[in-house]
Amino acid sequence: MNQSPSTLPPFDWKVMDGTHAQLVLQGKIDVYALGGNWTTVRQNQDAWLGQSTSQKTLSVDASQVEYLDGAGVAFLIDLHAHQEKHGGVFTLTGLDKRYLPLLQQFDPIGKLYPVTTPKPKDNFVVAVGRTSSVFLNDVASIITFAGHVTADLVWALLHPRQVRWGDFVNAAFQAGVAALPIVGLVAFLIGVILSFQSAIGMQKFGAITFVGPIVALGIFRELGPLITAILLAGRSSAAFAAEIGTMTVNSEVDALVTGGLSPVRFLVVPRVLAGILVAPILTLYADIVSVFASSLTMMAYGVPLVNFYEGVLNTVDLEDVFSGLTKSVLFGIVIAAVGCMRGMQTGTGAAAVGISATRAVVSSIVMIVLVDGVFAYISYKTDF
Repeated sequence: MNQSPSTLPPFDWKVMDGTHAQLVLQGKIDVYALGGNWTTVRQNQDAWLGQSTSQKTLSVDASQVEYLDGAGVAFLIDLHAHQEKHGGVFTLTGLDKRYLPLLQQFDPIGKLYPVTTPKPKDNFVVAVGRTSSVFLNDVASIITFAGHVTADLVWALLHPRQVRWGDFVNAAFQAGVAALPIVGLVAFLIGVILSFQSAIGMQKFGAITFVGPIVALGIFRELGPLITAILLAGRSSAAFAAEIGTMTVNSEVDALVTGGLSPVRFLVVPRVLAGILVAPILTLYADIVSVFASSLTMMAYGVPLVNFYEGVLNTVDLEDVFSGLTKSVLFGIVIAAVGCMRGMQTGTGAAAVGISATRAVVSSIVMIVLVDGVFAYISYKTDF
């Protein structure tokens, strides 16, 4: 006795022979009909495909399908993909033409399961050219941004009442007061380590009393500004880049431009002014802590504090102190400006802000070294 079409099962799996199987679909093939039948059909397909290694063909007869939704399309795509994964053939016949655009839209294998193609590697010439292009574009962006910052700093001097002094105070506090503990700790350790290492060599020549003045001179002219700048690059430059980078990702910088406000004047100028103020103060603080640590170390070697003080006073001039402070002002400008620039160059995505913070630290340190080298050459030529 034949069943009526309404009582026939929507999924009828038949194994014709060892290499051919047929699946007959009828009625409504939707998410409700697929509830437990999808797993059953896949289990039958897996058992049939595992019986031998010969190529097998699965034919799906969809001539009796009355309705097909997205779940039904996904079901067909799954059967197709599994069949080709095992080296078999999949055929679909009888499907109403109105469902073909829906099925072709997904292109089951070509789009949902694309073949991975290895990316061709660039040869040496192309790699060098690409890297050089990225480097030159970065240099051009740095020069352009430096011009904008310089022009807006002049504007800030001419229009001080229009500067966002609230942001300036917040940035100065975060970059200055909050950095006092780490700067003091590192400066103290630098003073102790330099004094100990210098004393080991100088003691052999009986010149232990010269360690304090030499270390103090190096701290005031070079190490104090440099160590402070590196710490500020790790703290403040990354913080500026992350803060402005988050605003860039959230389109807040674009909103400023749309509102007719300059992002450089609104965001960068207060932070650069904070860097100009904070860097020399922290440098002077680091100098004092390092020299104090050096005096304690020399006392451990039997050098009286009075002798250490007299030696430093006779060796270090105000010119040496001002040389280090001048250098620190340049470092402060570089650190704040580079951090803000990398923040404004932030791309899109969850990792963009972290990448900008990392680039800010690396770029700041590179620029610090370059500025330090140029300043050292100028000092050599001018005796400053």
